[in-house]
Amino acid sequence: MHISSTAAVYVISVAADLAGMHPQTLRQYDRLGLVIPERTAGRGRRYSGQDIAKLRMIQQLSQDEGVNLVGIKKIIDLQNQVDALQHRNEELEDEIRTQQAAKERDARVFAAGTAGDVVSIARGRRPQGRPEPGALVLYNRFRRR
Repeated sequence: MHISSTAAVYVISVAADLAGMHPQTLRQYDRLGLVIPERTAGRGRRYSGQDIAKLRMIQQLSQDEGVNLVGIKKIIDLQNQVDALQHRNEELEDEIRTQQAAKERDARVFAAGTAGDVVSIARGRRPQGRPEPGALVLYNRFRRR
């Protein structure tokens, strides 16, 4: 059975063991807004695999890099902002691709080919070649050139 990394399944004692921290540290991080676990109906904390990974990152930044908790909070906030902007950028790129495809689809023009067949050509272009003898060619004498 596979458990999703976003599923909040770990109680605070198990999460603390997995992250190599004391449960009181996890409570402090929750109060500071560094790692906010989901809550059960009885207000108990439940941590996900992603929460455990974030706790390990906080521990690494704090112990190995010497970053204080305010700095870590700022780093997490900036990372969340970057993630949101990347997601929005992907949405906008998808929207642009959709609009370009619609524009290309709407820009097609159909004309009679030299053999009397229907051909798709770019707007503002004429079919290439000369009509076959006896082919029907439409002429509009009122059209300005």
